[in-house]
Amino acid sequence: MPTPLTRTDLKTFIDNHQLSAVIMPMDAHTATVGEAAAALGVDADRIIKSLVFMAGAEPILVVNNGLARVDRKKLAACLGMNRKRVKFATAGQALAVTGYVVGSMPPFGHRERLRTLVDTATAGLETVYGGGGDVDAMMRLSPAELIRVSRAEVADISEPVPHGG
Repeated sequence: MPTPLTRTDLKTFIDNHQLSAVIMPMDAHTATVGEAAAALGVDADRIIKSLVFMAGAEPILVVNNGLARVDRKKLAACLGMNRKRVKFATAGQALAVTGYVVGSMPPFGHRERLRTLVDTATAGLETVYGGGGDVDAMMRLSPAELIRVSRAEVADISEPVPHGG
């Protein structure tokens, strides 16, 4: 297995694509959306998650925000396949296709270009914060830039968020 990618690799990708995304070193690993939001002083909805799913044998990157969960039924419908064929990738599968360890994964700059779906709620935000390439780094970016550079499709793929949660 090749050496995992880091924030240095992500910075190179950002520079090569002339993105205005900014990598922000953090004092600690922000393992949860709540921890990241608290450390950055922003609403949890502004924290994005980059999740790898396997649609049959094809890896798919799904980006959603805050405490929202991906609705596998909606995702499968968007991909035109049976829900049973859409599964979370293992940490090893995610590392193999993206180059980043789970918990540090940015929404772009991976080892291979992945088909990317961005949830509609995420696409509507002005600024979001996601994985910065290392477990102690976050990245600030605009969803518009994320969608452009990853050639993402925008789709309604999240479960409704329960009130108070």
